[in-house]
Amino acid sequence: MAGANVRVLSIQSHVVSGYVGNKSACFPLQVLGFEVDTINSVQFSNHTGYKNFTGQVLDDTQLDDLVDGLKTNGIDHYSHLLTGYIGSRSFLRKVKSVVEHLKTVNPNLIYVCDPVMGDHGKMYVPEELLPVYREHIVPLADIITPNQYEAELLSGKKIRNEGDAAEVMEWFHHQGVKTVVLSSTELGSENKLVGMASSMNNRSKTRLQVHIPRLPANFTGTGDLFAALLLGWMHHTHNNLKKAVENTLNTMQTILHRTLDMARSEAGPDSSLTVKHLELKMVQSLDDIRNPEAKIKATILDN
Repeated sequence: MAGANVRVLSIQSHVVSGYVGNKSACFPLQVLGFEVDTINSVQFSNHTGYKNFTGQVLDDTQLDDLVDGLKTNGIDHYSHLLTGYIGSRSFLRKVKSVVEHLKTVNPNLIYVCDPVMGDHGKMYVPEELLPVYREHIVPLADIITPNQYEAELLSGKKIRNEGDAAEVMEWFHHQGVKTVVLSSTELGSENKLVGMASSMNNRSKTRLQVHIPRLPANFTGTGDLFAALLLGWMHHTHNNLKKAVENTLNTMQTILHRTLDMARSEAGPDSSLTVKHLELKMVQSLDDIRNPEAKIKATILDN
């Protein structure tokens, strides 16, 4: 178990039905023994991949009100902060103030930032968020988990090969980020993605690469799940990057395989899979979250 003093504040989206954002992050962290408090940057009926969605968006003043309530009652001491989808510049700038405050309350707080901005060459947040992330949020992060496109946006560098990926991760280190995990890159093949990671610890650096099997389906909420699991396993392995990345990916592969198998069973042999069918099967994967099977292995690279 994570221990009595391990408490996460997670600021990201929420859906009533399904698993993205806080719905995707909270459950696995609780299974791994963390107390989790959540602030929902948006509250929607379902994720935006459905035909329709309804709901509300939290603004920066409302975020300030919630954090003020935590301060007033002396319940603003966290071991970890996790942030994910944020849709407005003003809200993201307020997040900067929240990070700075929480690091004042607990100087040892670990901030895990998933800079959700886009994928496959397309941004799905306003472009004005990019300079806020680059100039204000990234320098505060201890661990960051961008996909390839987000890493390219933030660093201003294209990733065409492993050398480019190493340069991009080094850029993050120069901004003060201790651990960089590129959750997925297109450096692999038709059947495999490539993940890359780098961690600085007391002037020593660990870099690794890992091959991730592609599955023939488009899932939602996987980035949110990845960041939460990495937070949990970095803590449980005492910042052992290799073990943490392996446990994270092995958990995810099991959940995704189960989701796909159950989706196919629900849809039947003559029907195509819908976004409803492909909602992550989290509760059904409880035992796998606790004890991931060791299938995927990461390779340590020479520095």
